[in-house]
Amino acid sequence: MKKIAIINGHPNKESFNFGVAEAYKNGAIEAGAEIKEITIAELKFNPNLQFGYQKRMELEPDLLNAWEIIQWADHLVWVHPVWWGGLPALMKGFIDRLFLPGFAYKYRENSLWWDKLLAGKTAHIITTIDQPGWYYRLMYGRPSVNQLKKSTLEFCGIKPVKVTYLGIIRTSNEEQRRKWLDKVAELGRKQR
Repeated sequence: MKKIAIINGHPNKESFNFGVAEAYKNGAIEAGAEIKEITIAELKFNPNLQFGYQKRMELEPDLLNAWEIIQWADHLVWVHPVWWGGLPALMKGFIDRLFLPGFAYKYRENSLWWDKLLAGKTAHIITTIDQPGWYYRLMYGRPSVNQLKKSTLEFCGIKPVKVTYLGIIRTSNEEQRRKWLDKVAELGRKQR
């Protein structure tokens, strides 16, 4: 049985992203997966990495619980919108505070290299955008994907990391949104 953590990075519980996370969850449960969810907007924590890496901040109980879920999971599903080409601020703060040296990776002494402490896990990023995915890739270089996939998840050893774009959200109608939810439920059934 595959253990999947669904991490929802949208701050608004009434957003389409919550429907996307629910569709994935339902599909994955239907296929026999075990699911745990992290809804970042519900967590109580300071998203500001106040001292950078010079001084360690104590992790709040909600962050410790989220880290346990991440460690437990075989597969991480990240659901988030793209805002100004990047991640929502609260989601970025979640990553800043939790994907720390000694937790997610460890630099080797006197070396440029590091140990990837989350190796063996896989991930899928499902992101909503207000432009076609091909346009986001070609015109802007897909900065949110580069940040989350390459600079965070793969840096910590998580591979492969698949990406699904859902958009154009702003101009979509109910029929299009239903098709996207069906597509995401199928991703959940395939546990991708």
